Amino acid sequence: MALSTAADLIDAPLLYKGKVRELYDLGEHYLIVVTDRISAFDYVLEPPVPEKGNVLNRLSSFWFDKTKHIIDNHVVHTDVEQLGAVVKDRELLKDRIMVTRKAERIDIECVVRGYITGGGWRQYEQTGEINSISLPEGMRKNERFPEPLFTPAAKNDVGHDEDISLDRMKELVGVELTGDLEQKSLELYEFARAYCEERGIILADCKFEFGLIDGKLILIDEIFTPDASRFWAKEKYALDVEIDSMDKEPVRSYLAASDWDKNSTPAPLPAAVVAETTARYTDILQRLTTPS
Repeated sequence: MALSTAADLIDAPLLYKGKVRELYDLGEHYLIVVTDRISAFDYVLEPPVPEKGNVLNRLSSFWFDKTKHIIDNHVVHTDVEQLGAVVKDRELLKDRIMVTRKAERIDIECVVRGYITGGGWRQYEQTGEINSISLPEGMRKNERFPEPLFTPAAKNDVGHDEDISLDRMKELVGVELTGDLEQKSLELYEFARAYCEERGIILADCKFEFGLIDGKLILIDEIFTPDASRFWAKEKYALDVEIDSMDKEPVRSYLAASDWDKNSTPAPLPAAVVAETTARYTDILQRLTTPS
């Protein structure tokens, strides 16, 4: 059963409803519920994709545990049984909840790029730069950088996040915090890239969110999921092409090939597209979490 919202299943105030996640107030802690909603081109689509929320939450939990030697994170637990009467359907929500500490969010999206692709490639084509970082002439689409690039964005709760330079980030959050965020982002990326490569997966790029608790920097939100990272199967890697990524690519491809005008709510997704997208999400979970 796919879950569009948990609002009727949680006996706690709903603080925020994002495109996929819902944030509830438990008093001392937050409760994050990851739904099966799916978005593309800034629209939340119908129907929701079965298993998507479970995959995202289980992957985040997996990676938060894997990376806690690099930086502490906001996770308290992911055990639905500990929530008692707060949850009205434990079976439906058991793999999609995360109880977290309350952190002061830092309004910077920390993006690390290991390869020149996506929005980074589009910036480079137009300017020869990414986030004001000058790059060599003649780079090819999907080429691997000699060293990963840290390319931050200023977060906007409404509309798109804004790509910014490192100097602008220093103006917004300070020199010391900028340095700490860059260092931890690059360290996290390098750790996960090596882990993924052992499993035949390329981690092309990813994004992180951080917060502060009593002045201490911690990792929050989600980490190394298909919604926050670009994964490529090694066997599909090539230069100068659009690589089929291991995420909601079936949805994007379907919409791009349809006659949808991108200015109105699209028609419901075909069942085959939904099923293929579920398969993508469950496949990346299995490939990343099954012991090698």
